[in-house]
Amino acid sequence: MASIDELKQTRLNKLESLIKSGMNPYPVSVPRDFSLEEAQNKFKEYEKSQKQVSLAGRIMAIRGQGAILFFVLDDGTAKFQAVAKKDAIEPKLFKLITDTVDIGDIVSVTGILFTTQKGEESLLIADWKMAAKSLLPLPEKWHGLQDPDEKLRKRYLDFIMAPEKRELFYKKAKFWQLTRKFMEDRGFIEVETPTLETTTGGAEARPFITHHNDYDLDVYLRISVGELWQKRLMAAGFPKTFEIGRVYRNEGSSPEHVQEFTNMEYYWSYADYEDGMNLTVELYRHLAKEVFGTTKFDSRGHSFDLSEEWQKIDYGEEVKKQTSVDINMATDEELLDKVNELKIDYDGNNRERLIDTLWKYCRKNIAGPAFLINHPILVAPLAKSVPGKSGTVQMFQPIIAGSEIGRGYSELNDPIDQKKRFEEQLKLFDAGDKEAMMPDWEFVEMLEHAMPPTCGFGFGERLFSVLAGQPLRETQLFPLVRPKKN
Repeated sequence: MASIDELKQTRLNKLESLIKSGMNPYPVSVPRDFSLEEAQNKFKEYEKSQKQVSLAGRIMAIRGQGAILFFVLDDGTAKFQAVAKKDAIEPKLFKLITDTVDIGDIVSVTGILFTTQKGEESLLIADWKMAAKSLLPLPEKWHGLQDPDEKLRKRYLDFIMAPEKRELFYKKAKFWQLTRKFMEDRGFIEVETPTLETTTGGAEARPFITHHNDYDLDVYLRISVGELWQKRLMAAGFPKTFEIGRVYRNEGSSPEHVQEFTNMEYYWSYADYEDGMNLTVELYRHLAKEVFGTTKFDSRGHSFDLSEEWQKIDYGEEVKKQTSVDINMATDEELLDKVNELKIDYDGNNRERLIDTLWKYCRKNIAGPAFLINHPILVAPLAKSVPGKSGTVQMFQPIIAGSEIGRGYSELNDPIDQKKRFEEQLKLFDAGDKEAMMPDWEFVEMLEHAMPPTCGFGFGERLFSVLAGQPLRETQLFPLVRPKKN
């Protein structure tokens, strides 16, 4: 079997032959009247008229020899057959197509549409142009790319060899288009907030740090879609805002965690978390029906139906039910003992992290759809307290297939309370908890000017990946992959 270098040299020789013949192997443009899908749709019309048409695409297969060659073209919309017959094309062009064209080349072909004796819709080539000569072969058809990282690193080859995988990303595009329209139809205005921040707000996660040369200042890539900025807009008199954008979290990888992803967050003045839950159910059902055509799913070992009533699960009661630990009464030592007894991996052993670790252990057993409510105040420093229920907050999280698929609150707008909570988070941060929320004192100052009662909610790509039944990485076009060692 020839090596890659030998195969490349053979193609370089063919490239030189094209140039010597006067054909540009990389022209600015080539003849193309319509896509291959349109050729299929218009086939009968053009076959009857015998009018010449020009099509273009990548050659995915070549068969035949001697006086006739069959090419399968793919332009991303469909596949279509082109036929080169020695007696139907200029001899020079027939020899050139025979001698210089390989699987993987992108070509333009011109001719009439006809039906072969086997009943295949085809184009009979009268003229052709090279659109882009491939110098490297495509992966071997039946084995393709085997290494998972190589598939992601060379995603373009994976899509070429398995075009059905492209459909997932057409669905993902529709997912975000529908999300945007859903929010706009309900009176929300789309906004843009900073992606570089001097403090990271709106979530608890380890940030990426970079440097602003002009200001000689370290800044952080945002970990939420402008939560503290959008709440400033609530104070400014914008009644409903939302943003769809990228966020960055310098954390570990898993089937539902990546370091860069898209989230949507909305903020709704004069609304509370009950309003938010109702809107979220409506949105999730809408996305499921319109993108996937169903509300019933089997994903990550769970079955669920988003059209069913969404159960409300009390945070502390669920942890006690599954682990026998009362998180409100247990000491830090007892929490740590239970985490170790259950053999759960965890990062950090302060009270907040231990409680969160126990909940995440329990979460995996819940199929949903459900809302987790009554979170401990420790794990939600930006949410309003539940009246008459000390130590808990008006926070809600959709739980689907054992995962948290979003987060929302009745937003805390008491500046005195917010300042105290930021001070508690600062103690955790100074003690080494790098996922603790950084205080934003300018945000507290904004609250001192008064922000109306507000509901905020955010969700991201994880929802799409769960509904698609795929790991989060697989639903990203180009997830981060370690560079290949030379």
